[in-house]
Amino acid sequence: MPWNSRVARVAPFRVMSLLEIAQAREAAGHDVIHLEVGEPDFATPEPVVAAGQAALAAGHTRYTPAAGLPALREAIAGHYAEHFGAAVDPARILVTPGASGALLLASQLLVGAGDRVLMADPNYPCNRHLMALAGAEVDAVPVDNASAWQLDAGLVADHWDDATRLAMLATPSNPTGHMLDAGQLAAVAETVANRGGHLLVDEIYQGLCYDLPPLSAASITPDAFVVNSFSKYFGMTGWRLGWLLAPEAAVEPLTRLAQNVFLAAPTPAQHAALAAFTSECRDILEQRRIELGRRRDALLAGLAALQLAPALPPQGAFYLWLDISHYSRDSEAFCRALLEEENVAITPGTDFAVQGGEHHVRIAFTTGIARLEEAVARLERFLARR
Repeated sequence: MPWNSRVARVAPFRVMSLLEIAQAREAAGHDVIHLEVGEPDFATPEPVVAAGQAALAAGHTRYTPAAGLPALREAIAGHYAEHFGAAVDPARILVTPGASGALLLASQLLVGAGDRVLMADPNYPCNRHLMALAGAEVDAVPVDNASAWQLDAGLVADHWDDATRLAMLATPSNPTGHMLDAGQLAAVAETVANRGGHLLVDEIYQGLCYDLPPLSAASITPDAFVVNSFSKYFGMTGWRLGWLLAPEAAVEPLTRLAQNVFLAAPTPAQHAALAAFTSECRDILEQRRIELGRRRDALLAGLAALQLAPALPPQGAFYLWLDISHYSRDSEAFCRALLEEENVAITPGTDFAVQGGEHHVRIAFTTGIARLEEAVARLERFLARR
């Protein structure tokens, strides 16, 4: 029996098979340094854990409204007002099962068969795949140092055609960690609006910024669809909680979609997330952001000594996107060999890039500085043999 043809357009996430191999090596007694998965080694902040435990003890285990717990939607709106100066009506916020739930809702609402979507190449693969599941075609626009690894207004204008319905940005981006500033983001928003299209902005790494202040499209335009998550900055990966900020006219159809697709986000996680906006939790999260900045700088210094550091350092997230073409044109083979020979797990660029991924890799600086320095020493030995 044939499957839905759209499923064939969803490629496997290669990093997951690499993670399985790395975990098997670890179970066999090897000292594996994990730099492959986008999950820092920090536990969920204690105030959030305590709030989740209290919610369970109080019996908060029943469904919330499809758009989310009203108190949490208000807290998210307050977050936009406090940190970005954006007046956001809580009614425009839908709480979702992770950012993936938000992306699923947005893709189903905004595009269909025959529509085209612009996004940067490289990019997070699920962004492409969810658009493909909605029936759209993705125009993956190559970006590099010249465009600061972002889909800017000039590229949007150059690649927009009559079938284009949506431009999707990610700032800070996965896998490169690069950002758009306020002027660049406003220019993209204007370019898209002038063409009668929609703008979708992935901001799930928003709080993790090192060289530029955090920025939200919510403070630029009320017409953008904005995806965010409690996973990255807030340290709640396994709680599976995110949100979608939408224009007012889109809220009703998005709510209908949410009612049918997932009914509601996890209730205990929503109650726990209320604590993420307290001053106590914010202090913890800022300390972690500073520590991630130190890790970035330590890793950049080590890679510079190997002449592998990127020409443009990442401004946010917790990734480095490295060109390994001097050593290999097969990033998957490169990553497998590095894991087998030196027990360092990194991610092949083919997960993220339609073009050029075979000679790039992504390194996540999600472990401590001592382990990062050890990983660089192992990488140096590995490269010396090539």
